[in-house]
Amino acid sequence: MAETENSAQNGVQADAQKKADRQLIVHAQYIKDFSFENPNAPKVLVENLGQPDVQINVSVAAKLIGENQYEVLLNLGAKAVAGETPMFLVDLTYAGLVSPQGVTGDDINPLIMIEAPRLLFPFARALISDATRDGGFMPLNIQPVDFVAVYQHNLERQAAAGADQPAN
Repeated sequence: MAETENSAQNGVQADAQKKADRQLIVHAQYIKDFSFENPNAPKVLVENLGQPDVQINVSVAAKLIGENQYEVLLNLGAKAVAGETPMFLVDLTYAGLVSPQGVTGDDINPLIMIEAPRLLFPFARALISDATRDGGFMPLNIQPVDFVAVYQHNLERQAAAGADQPAN
């Protein structure tokens, strides 16, 4: 019995050590594309149009750019509309160059597509907040994003797209 417990405990410790050895090195982060539009200024700034409806879109993409180095693209978009009047539109693609360390095979994709955007998000969020404030509005503070859910949604969408393809 004691031998089985020691074996199980050693397995848990080995898994914990394996996870501790996993790293994501961020070499650089930068704005790839950034747009802010205030199409109905100054009207929306002087008239009380009420509380706007804000739609936020989040997407993540990555591509291998060198040996074990990836460019991760975090896209945040927001559109605020009061009634029928667009107040502002903001679109940001914030990128990072990252390298996974201590990771192999199937563990690389989740690390790149979940942990990298999680590291980039606070910086992208601050840029969006500053842009909306500088555009004359209350700062838009985007709530934290569940990048695990975004990753799973992307996998489901890819699986559905693959199922729609005719078999050769």
